[in-house]
Amino acid sequence: MPDLRELYQDVILEHSKAPRNYRELGAANRRAEGFNPLCGDRYTVYVDLDGDAIRDIAFQGSGCAISKASASLMTQSVKGKTQAEVEELFGEFHKIVTGEAPASNGKVPAVGKLSVFAGVSAYPVRVKCATLAWHTLRAALAGEHESVSTE
Repeated sequence: MPDLRELYQDVILEHSKAPRNYRELGAANRRAEGFNPLCGDRYTVYVDLDGDAIRDIAFQGSGCAISKASASLMTQSVKGKTQAEVEELFGEFHKIVTGEAPASNGKVPAVGKLSVFAGVSAYPVRVKCATLAWHTLRAALAGEHESVSTE
């Protein structure tokens, strides 16, 4: 498993250094801000909803490698999905990062590339880093205007 762990770390570092969809989204019709007071991570998630589906999504802000990589991979994973599909994906992702479910049972996990965050479960304080963008996305989809906090 050391090779797999190293691969996962490489993916997280790659997305942290060169995050995908890292920009302001002018066409966004939903947006929310999220903050992790424990470590100072702060992101804004922009969503362009087309009916119930995410036509486009982007984010901006700053934070640790885990939070930035999670936001980057999240934006890639949810583009084109409905709100119900996003909720289902978040549920599976949350189970993996909290250690409630294994990343895979010898088959490709339902969360795809998001499985690189399985190691986060060994560091409970980092779960908030990995899920900050997700909670912020959920707030944006719900049309909430209060800043989301992981506390």
